[in-house]
Amino acid sequence: MSGPIPVTRSVGVVVLTQGTRPVELTAAVESVLAQQAVELDVVVVGNGWQPTGLPDGARGLALSENLGIPAGRNRGADAVQGEFVFFLDDDATIPSTTFLRDAIAMLDADRSIGLMQPRLADADGAATPSRWVPRTRDKDPRHSSAVFSCLEAAVLLPRSVFDAVGGWADPFFYAHEGIELAWRVWDQGRRAWYEASLEANHPVTEPTRHTAYYRLNARNRVWLARRNLPVPLIPLYVGSWTAIQVIRWWRKPEALRPWFGGWREGWRTDPGERRPLRWRTVWRMTRAGRPPVI
Repeated sequence: MSGPIPVTRSVGVVVLTQGTRPVELTAAVESVLAQQAVELDVVVVGNGWQPTGLPDGARGLALSENLGIPAGRNRGADAVQGEFVFFLDDDATIPSTTFLRDAIAMLDADRSIGLMQPRLADADGAATPSRWVPRTRDKDPRHSSAVFSCLEAAVLLPRSVFDAVGGWADPFFYAHEGIELAWRVWDQGRRAWYEASLEANHPVTEPTRHTAYYRLNARNRVWLARRNLPVPLIPLYVGSWTAIQVIRWWRKPEALRPWFGGWREGWRTDPGERRPLRWRTVWRMTRAGRPPVI
């Protein structure tokens, strides 16, 4: 009989929650604590909530107010130690007990990868939404590839890369922080990677359930460009997305009105720290199939 798999690597794990899904939160944390062959430092960040009733092996970090998703994740990252940092939504789980070990082995084998998103699947068998596959053309969830955004529900990075990119975009609150994180990973000379052989489970939900979805979607799209793109590319990126949204929603004034309100807000308000991509990064992204103008 084989013995336990020896521990070889350390992972800081951040689970962000508002405390509104206690059953799902427990399942998420337990799926992390079941991981083999890794040393874990698990923190549950209560975004405006005091975490209670956590499984043994996880500790809580209470934030006095809801700082938003990226800022909440960043506070959690500050509180954990490890060679790698893993972010998991409070309604997501990782079904394989060797998920982290296997993902780290892939990162070790290919040092060009600086961020890894697994394939997301609904545990009850619902069809995988195309937005869960961060590619513009091939939406087959079973194909692995380099990508230029990530779905933030389950994301693993080497800690050195996460620190170098400056973490998640604190000011965004919600929406598009996964694009910025991926872009900044590319700007470190690495790649963001979608790995289809690794699975995380997440229920299928609609992003429009968030009341401020349309406004933040537009505001953060403008902020994304203003924070990250060389000046000549800013109007190209914002202009292309403006055209896309008008085409998508021209028959939905209830969506376009708040969207354009957020669009104006994006130009009029401070987006925070500006760290424009290097032109060589723009060229690498273009050669890899996604110039940052759309």
